[in-house]
Amino acid sequence: MFYQSTRNKNLHLSSAEAISQGISSDGGLFIPSEVPTLTEADLIALQDMSYPEKASFVLSKYLTDFTEAELRYCTEGAYNTKNFDSESIMELAHLFDGRYMLELWHGPTCAFKDMALQILPYLLTVSVKKLGIDKKVVILVATSGDTGKAALEGFKNVEGTSIMVFYPAHGVSAMQKLQMTTQEGSNVSVCAIDGNFDDAQTGVKKIFTDSEVLKKLDDGGMMFSSANSINWGRLVPQIVYYVSSYVELVKDGEIKMGDKLNFCVPTGNFGNILAAYYAKMMGIPVGKLICASNSNNVLTDFIRTGVYDRNRKFYTTISPSMDILISSNIERLLFLLSGGDDEYIRSLYKDLSETGRFEVSDEIKSKLNEIFYADYCTDEETKAQICSIFEKYSYTMDTHTAVASKVYESYVQATGDTTKTVIASTASPYKFSASVLGALGCDADGADEFEMVKLLEEKCGVPAPESLASIKDKTVRFTNTVAPDKMSDAVLDFLF
Repeated sequence: MFYQSTRNKNLHLSSAEAISQGISSDGGLFIPSEVPTLTEADLIALQDMSYPEKASFVLSKYLTDFTEAELRYCTEGAYNTKNFDSESIMELAHLFDGRYMLELWHGPTCAFKDMALQILPYLLTVSVKKLGIDKKVVILVATSGDTGKAALEGFKNVEGTSIMVFYPAHGVSAMQKLQMTTQEGSNVSVCAIDGNFDDAQTGVKKIFTDSEVLKKLDDGGMMFSSANSINWGRLVPQIVYYVSSYVELVKDGEIKMGDKLNFCVPTGNFGNILAAYYAKMMGIPVGKLICASNSNNVLTDFIRTGVYDRNRKFYTTISPSMDILISSNIERLLFLLSGGDDEYIRSLYKDLSETGRFEVSDEIKSKLNEIFYADYCTDEETKAQICSIFEKYSYTMDTHTAVASKVYESYVQATGDTTKTVIASTASPYKFSASVLGALGCDADGADEFEMVKLLEEKCGVPAPESLASIKDKTVRFTNTVAPDKMSDAVLDFLF
């Protein structure tokens, strides 16, 4: 297995090279040259494996330059009860009407990003060692809330690395901000920007290709890599939990081997649902992939019309991790759907850079509608869904999961498709206590973030994760805010 760039299919890199670099020098994203398959015999065997064993099995299909021992080291180091509060690592909650909540937030930062960012430091450090690189790896991250904390937690005090995270000053929840600004570790830095997530993501991508900055790093014995889902090493572990959820439901007798299963995924940067598409291409019997957005519905419009247009109003919502208008992983999807036409991808992204929009061919539009269904919901609909599911099932959702749950119901109403469906539950409700309490009709006026956590505990009867409750006693370390055009200066100040 080798890796190409979405903008240069003639590149032939190993997975270790792709993971260590993070992003191609041409601005494209690394993508495997082929999609491996899972046979029915593989799926049967996977049923009796632990989560680390499943992860090793699936990752071995993509990371063919890693030895079996190296993969075991990575998966066992990441997926254990020291890092996750569940022996299963992920949990499937059954809501008794053909829908299942795939809880991906049992890790140290209570968000689905832990599923990939607990293993990425292992994959990255092994990759660097395999390649004989004698440089410090500097991780740059743009976050809309969850990736930043998960990356900081994964890379804190990891030898041979430093990590800097940028987040929108007014675009994350109070708990998300506290998680990042109180981060411990001698090799970490956090900085807010005056702008939104797209400004942060664009700024990070520019720094990766800034020749002056790159020369300074090289002179200082350092190199950049990424922990965002632009890095294949961040995306490939996410395929595992879709494979795992299918085989678990077969093992539990909820579905039969070969039965189709829909997945509904709340997504902003498109990486989480792209991982589900890879699972489908590998042979998991997936019916429809349902793409759920909030009011920043650029993905809804794109899947419905084939027009990607970021020239629109940006909304700050109660599901802030999805407040994104530039979805990086669409580029990987389009490379796949175009049959690996790198020239076509370059032209689309030239249009996006120059005009803020592009339109795909009729053939790709047809493929999009065959594979995906897309819809969105407003903040008010999100709140109503949190309340409805709590009243019906005594199940408490965060705001992002609620977006997916509402879009799933809209999908059933629009199509009549009652295929059993897994909804990706991407964060603990305690990360968004104020919004969840408001949705449940609880009066939290005057309460601080930690008092709201207590109120939510009383309301839903489920203990808050210790990792969130303990933040109350931690010191805020990072208070700096910069303009987007000063991000490179902030990076250099941190490193030198």
